[in-house]
Amino acid sequence: MKHPVSSRAVLAVFALLLLVAPFVLPPFTMTLLNNIGLASLVVLGLVLLTGVAGLTSFGQAAFVGVGAYVSAAFSASVLPLPDALAWMHTPWAALAMALLVTAVLALLVGMVTLKLSGHYLPLGTIAWGISMYFIFGTLDSMGGQTGMSGIPSISLFGVLLASDRAMYGLIWVAVIAVVAGLNNLLDSREGRAIRALKGGMVMAEAMGIDTARSRIVIFVIAAVLAALSGWLYVHMQRFINPSPFGLGFGIDYLFMAVLGGAAHVWGAVLGSAVIVVLKEWLQGLLPAILGRSGNFETIVFGLLIVVLLQRSRDGIWPYLARLVPVRGRPLALDPGAEPLPRREMPHPAEVVLDVRHVTRRFGGLVANNDMSLKVLAGEVLALIGPNGAGKSTLFNQVSGVDTPTSGSVQFRGHEVTGRGSRHIAGLGMSRSFQHVRLMSRMTVLENVAIGAHLRGKCGVLSSILRLDRKEEARILAEAARQIERVGLKEQMFELAGALSLGQQRILEIARALAADPCLLLLDEPAAGLRLGEKQALGDLLRKLRGEGMAILLVEHDMDFVMELVDRIVVMDFGQKIAEGLPEEIQNNQAVLEAYLGVADEEPQAVAVAGVQHGQ
Repeated sequence: MKHPVSSRAVLAVFALLLLVAPFVLPPFTMTLLNNIGLASLVVLGLVLLTGVAGLTSFGQAAFVGVGAYVSAAFSASVLPLPDALAWMHTPWAALAMALLVTAVLALLVGMVTLKLSGHYLPLGTIAWGISMYFIFGTLDSMGGQTGMSGIPSISLFGVLLASDRAMYGLIWVAVIAVVAGLNNLLDSREGRAIRALKGGMVMAEAMGIDTARSRIVIFVIAAVLAALSGWLYVHMQRFINPSPFGLGFGIDYLFMAVLGGAAHVWGAVLGSAVIVVLKEWLQGLLPAILGRSGNFETIVFGLLIVVLLQRSRDGIWPYLARLVPVRGRPLALDPGAEPLPRREMPHPAEVVLDVRHVTRRFGGLVANNDMSLKVLAGEVLALIGPNGAGKSTLFNQVSGVDTPTSGSVQFRGHEVTGRGSRHIAGLGMSRSFQHVRLMSRMTVLENVAIGAHLRGKCGVLSSILRLDRKEEARILAEAARQIERVGLKEQMFELAGALSLGQQRILEIARALAADPCLLLLDEPAAGLRLGEKQALGDLLRKLRGEGMAILLVEHDMDFVMELVDRIVVMDFGQKIAEGLPEEIQNNQAVLEAYLGVADEEPQAVAVAGVQHGQ
């Protein structure tokens, strides 16, 4: 069995090799290394955008071009400036302008493009990528399609970086800095929010994550990294034309991300290295074999990506990681971390949730019809009914996932009808889901920490610079406390996908509790649980009730319901047919008929009807 080595040791070896390279490698190899570094900067943004957040973009080459053209325009004095601003005609001032212009452009493009979903999003990125390419070709002041030379070299501490060997150090310092920054970001509150995007918007918004903001943020970060690559490229080449910024290069960058391992930060460097070297090798080999010139490497890359998507969608980084196991930075729990502030719980018997005459129509289908119910502080209310009765639909109206056609939902005195689940979560409502929604490749601890998102404030920049450690320690300590509370302490550092279904449902409850709610919505929490787990869950819910928390649950295990809840609301065909204490519901003929289809069954039959009918 291979023993994992420290990630710091691997990074130290990698840095040592980079330091030695300029002294032992020939000029051609140095040029290849520079090209790998420049590509890595772009692909690192795609790892964040595509691999982590699940947003596909073919347009990153266009952002490389924006960075390159803006920098060339300023540093080569193409743009006339007053004498007072003459200092901006330098590569370093041009870098600031290139990053600023790219960030603003990415913000504007992202606000439009990221509203698209499915296959429309990549099509949208193709459209604006092509548009930017043709715009570059129309800039006559910068040579149009022919291009422009005379772009100055970068000067660093008085040293002119006028050769590939001189630029090498700057390029790879930038790559290492970006790798470290992205690792810091992903290991943070903001990073978990970004990673949660891949788990679905409904779950992320229910945890209080502003998904629209997170999508824009990573889109802008990816664009800025591409612009940084463009700045380095144009001052290394000291020449610019549109050809390196077309759609073909955008596809290459995406292929590098997929080949290396789109979900892995270091996969960006690996994928870039493989494609740059392979492309250079094939461009010399294939024409010699075929006896004619042409871009035959494109055919090979096309076949390669088809095989890769069939055989290894996670790329080649996981294979390398298995060959050389690396022990990553562990999630450290600080036992002395200051507890997060707690929400003031509602007063006893306060009406926490008031649903008034809610109706939800989907065309001609009425999923909820004039539904009303109230949940009090310190009360467990069960919402039961046959499959298709409209229970989950009502949950969605209450939690802001959907908007009622008519009626009103009030939460702690606030009108929340149609306000959205993120807004409602901020007021103190948290929920689990009928179909478990977890990040299977994140640990149990990280999944629960997502629930505490709204209880932190540190932003993206603080996370990248690792200035959020104090808050991060508090969030992880809170997540650990909730994990212990629900009985998953032994699984805290395991991947959520490795848990049983019953444990995953318990994990969802821990995640909901990490939000410090005053109303907990539980959708079939006992489904898949063994008897002992159900008893432990019942004990936990009773304890929460004793603390003043209100609980609304949908459940089909009637034994579990009857032993736990204070009141029951029964639905059938989208409307309420009964409401009352458990013993009243057990003797309600309308409920018996709804469950068993007959009105003259023994009253106690309803206690097992849900189980018998797979409800």
